Amino acid sequence: MLERTDGFILDLDGTVYKGTQAIDGASEAIARLRRCGKRVAFLSNRGNMSRRMCRAKLEAMGIAAEEREIILTSFVAAAYLKETDPDAKVWTLGDPGLREELAAHGVALAERPEQAEWLVVTLHETLTYDDLNQAFRAVRHGARIIATNADRMFPGDEGDSIDVAGMIGAIAYSTGKEPEIVLGKPSTRMADAALRTLGLPAERCLIVGDSLASDIELGRRAGIRTALVLTGSTRLQDVAEAPHKPDVIWTSLRELDERLKELMPS
Repeated sequence: MLERTDGFILDLDGTVYKGTQAIDGASEAIARLRRCGKRVAFLSNRGNMSRRMCRAKLEAMGIAAEEREIILTSFVAAAYLKETDPDAKVWTLGDPGLREELAAHGVALAERPEQAEWLVVTLHETLTYDDLNQAFRAVRHGARIIATNADRMFPGDEGDSIDVAGMIGAIAYSTGKEPEIVLGKPSTRMADAALRTLGLPAERCLIVGDSLASDIELGRRAGIRTALVLTGSTRLQDVAEAPHKPDVIWTSLRELDERLKELMPS
């Protein structure tokens, strides 16, 4: 399978790193992929970072990356808004990285929540009541809701942590309005963005991630082969109970590195 694969689509949280720490073997595996001439893209449901911030985070862990190789839901949200509603004013519920990525793509940011035509919801790790209330006001005055993803949790430094579903729940329950669009994995919008970045067809690629619901399901929907790593929150027991199985299971990216070393010593 590795010999037939030219492009590797790598999840980040739980696959490449946890919190601020690279997962054992991740840096070596990514470096070997590049030495073997493989194309690499990083595909994450993270919407509270900009691509610039993500690149800096990876490089601080010793992992080389270019911004064009990084596909975050903040980037996909910005591209979606510029394509479908280019003149719309936007309010955000999320950390500053989302606003940075939207602004970098020329998306107009509303000065007041009441002016917004869209509310973009993502992870907000510094959430305050005022943040929630301003998002509430945006929706009450007619803003439609986009969610970068609907994941319930992500693996952090201290274990599983609440994800975007918590932010969505607060706004949806208080306003009675649900997101019209959810952009993140397993939406094929993410797969399309990754394949465009790699410049390869789906059958020549492999997606590697730690989530059955997002990474493995994305591969199934998009016709991309899948590899599950057990460095996130998925256990072997979960795989046994899942309706759709990955093509291969690795303990971590360290195992990918070992497989590549056997096939293509360098």
